[in-house]
Amino acid sequence: MTKESEEAYFNATQNARVVRAAEQYYRLMYRGSTQSWNLRDRHMFDTLQQVIEAKGSDAKVVIWAHNSHIGNASATEMGWQGQFNIGELCRTAYGEQAVLIGFGTHAGNVAAADNWDSPMKIKQIVPSRADSFERIFHETQLPCALIELRNPQHSEVREQLTQTRLERAIGVIYRPESEYYSHYFKASLAEQFDAYVWFDETTAVTPLPSARPQGVPDTYPFGV
Repeated sequence: MTKESEEAYFNATQNARVVRAAEQYYRLMYRGSTQSWNLRDRHMFDTLQQVIEAKGSDAKVVIWAHNSHIGNASATEMGWQGQFNIGELCRTAYGEQAVLIGFGTHAGNVAAADNWDSPMKIKQIVPSRADSFERIFHETQLPCALIELRNPQHSEVREQLTQTRLERAIGVIYRPESEYYSHYFKASLAEQFDAYVWFDETTAVTPLPSARPQGVPDTYPFGV
């Protein structure tokens, strides 16, 4: 089989797996958020393993996703409630070979919507709460930083960040009017991530120009 044929076979097989997983996901959406969340992240992890198998055991992979998917869920409130994510699955499967990197900010603006299927807006981020990890970083007065939490030289920092505190998660939806209930959760940041990228003030991403495709959206009737 030629390289092009192998690639085409892999793509076809993976597309079939996506269809099967999507059917399971949409069914579970009606039964509870924990089951549907776990199925989605399990599919992400299965996809990762299939890509690694196709590319070879020496392949290195970078996964770009939201903190809630990348960080080790077992160190967060979501994990304590029965949810897992691709970060936790990677830690279990690959141990220290997996490096989980999180991002955080104190204030600025973000591109987000009020609700699912609502238009994007540029929204001002409420300054972080006094009892949050973000406030700890803000009080260092560093405009930006990369903290390697595995580094033995950072043991004192790691000890402080291991304690359970509130952490903020802002995704495609941001509701500043109910921020505490909508976006904060309890976590042990040093157990959740191996490294943390900090921007004290952030700015919204600038979307690339694009035209809305004709016909029924790929994610009809729900956003995946």
